[in-house]
Amino acid sequence: MLFLRKIFYISIYTNILIALAAMAQCALTYIIFERPINLYIVLVEGTATLLLYNFSLWWSKPKNPKESNFARTRWIFNNEWVMWLNNVIALIVLGYCLLHIHLYSFLFLGFIGILSLLYGMPLFTFHNRKVGLRQIPGAKIFHIALVWVCSSVVLPYVELFNIGDTIARWVFAALCVLKFIFLIICTLPFDIRDIQQDSYYHLRTLPNMLGEQKAKNLTYSLLLLHSLLILVAPYLLWIKLGLILTNILIYALLKLAVFKTKDHYHYAYLLDGSLVLQFLIVVLFKSFS
Repeated sequence: MLFLRKIFYISIYTNILIALAAMAQCALTYIIFERPINLYIVLVEGTATLLLYNFSLWWSKPKNPKESNFARTRWIFNNEWVMWLNNVIALIVLGYCLLHIHLYSFLFLGFIGILSLLYGMPLFTFHNRKVGLRQIPGAKIFHIALVWVCSSVVLPYVELFNIGDTIARWVFAALCVLKFIFLIICTLPFDIRDIQQDSYYHLRTLPNMLGEQKAKNLTYSLLLLHSLLILVAPYLLWIKLGLILTNILIYALLKLAVFKTKDHYHYAYLLDGSLVLQFLIVVLFKSFS
């Protein structure tokens, strides 16, 4: 049990978990589209996510990281070689996979990269100062969800379109909406957890604006809405069952762990794991269909 706990924390610290989550969500798109999984696109998604999150860590590096109050920050910059090793491996894999995708997919990936950089780069004027999207009140969570929808849904759609394989617009649109809501559900608990920290850095996130309890109620409401929309989505029954079961497990996770105590800071990262779990559950239901 202690070994598994250690592996879990290392997967968080190294951003491996979030990269796996990105790959799982991208692969899930192909399953919902009822198309073979394109491993090159999935690996592009995973390696690009890993590089982006590592870049964000480096960009936000504090002056004295080894004295940080956060265990994750201390671990990362005490083992900085791990991050750079991950970056080198990810760059090699990404470079190889980019040779196997179409030009329009490559160009769209560049658009996603630019959209992602807007998160922290001070390109916008707010209250007479230059800020990134994360500093604009309430924008942070919607920006994150939009980037993930573009990378895990629209990118596979663009690649399929390039080879002449068109997906019904209703199926594509439904997945974009469902994925957007699902990403907000999985992101809100992080902002709820970080209310005090975000206030210290003058970040006006949605939970800061609503208050902790209203933000929790919003998470539950979105989870219910997401489940209802799944029922009317144009998907196969086993896909719907897998998605709804995931929502039930997330509800239990929020009630029993994430929202129950503030003592365990890393409980919220279980929601990153739920992005992988959703894929695994749908694959399991597919095997029995």
